[in-house]
Amino acid sequence: MPDGHTFALCLTHDVDRPYKTYQSLFYALTEPDRRRYHLSTALPGVNPYWQFGTVMDLEADLGVRSAFYFLSEQRLFRDRPPREWPSMDAWRLFAGRYDPADPEIRAAIRRMDEGGWEVGLHGSYESFEDRERLREEKATVEEALGRAVRGGRQHYLNLEAPDTWADHRALGLAYDASLGSSEEYGFDHGYGVHRPFDDGFVVFPLTVMEQSLPDPGEEFDRAREACEDLLAEACDNGAVMTALWHPRHFSEGEFPGHRRLYRRLVERALELGAWVGSPGQLYEQEGLADPPGGGDRRRATSSTGPDGDGPEP
Repeated sequence: MPDGHTFALCLTHDVDRPYKTYQSLFYALTEPDRRRYHLSTALPGVNPYWQFGTVMDLEADLGVRSAFYFLSEQRLFRDRPPREWPSMDAWRLFAGRYDPADPEIRAAIRRMDEGGWEVGLHGSYESFEDRERLREEKATVEEALGRAVRGGRQHYLNLEAPDTWADHRALGLAYDASLGSSEEYGFDHGYGVHRPFDDGFVVFPLTVMEQSLPDPGEEFDRAREACEDLLAEACDNGAVMTALWHPRHFSEGEFPGHRRLYRRLVERALELGAWVGSPGQLYEQEGLADPPGGGDRRRATSSTGPDGDGPEP
């Protein structure tokens, strides 16, 4: 671990939806007890999903940095065939997305980079098995950033191992963080990084996604205890632990308790002597590009699970 820390906590954020669009109406229809609130989020100038400043201020206050993975997804009406337009799955996957080249998104990306946050690639829903699509998406994010990205994570945790990783490596990425589950948390893939090709390409298993925990808005103490148990296990085993909080979950009006839980996760990790930062920072500081002795540094066998990024209207 860097500088003698007991374990590492890698902080990551998948930027799926920085704008609340049709979801305002969807939730107003499906959550009648909160209908007034969701309709209010459809008013001009109101956007509870834009939480970049909130996340960065929280992390800066704690003296840590994280990784934001940006998505260049297909658009429903621009890129998908008309036969898919009435499909709820198509709306969930392709409607209401964003373009990293948009001036507002590009400006946010540049602010992150200038402030020491890592900007990475969030491969689109179909790109895990389409190298050329992933190549184009990587170029889009890199153009917005102004330089190369080091790694990222596939949307919905889609993964075909080792083929997806071979694509990542061929495109010049140094790491992937897609191995894990949206429904369960824990060290199911071991306590260390994986080296599927016994070289400088590294896999950071996902330990916990916020939506796999008890709802902190209703059961904060249970969610906090789950996080503290994970941190204690990481500390006992000198683990590399990776956490994923989607930026929109920092909106208290949308997801009560999640911001508070994230702060407690980071605070407790620091109390336990953890190194806390982004996967790209750990990759650089630990010299992960150079396997010790040219051998296999894995602590667990690379594998995949039933993984998904969870239902997302």
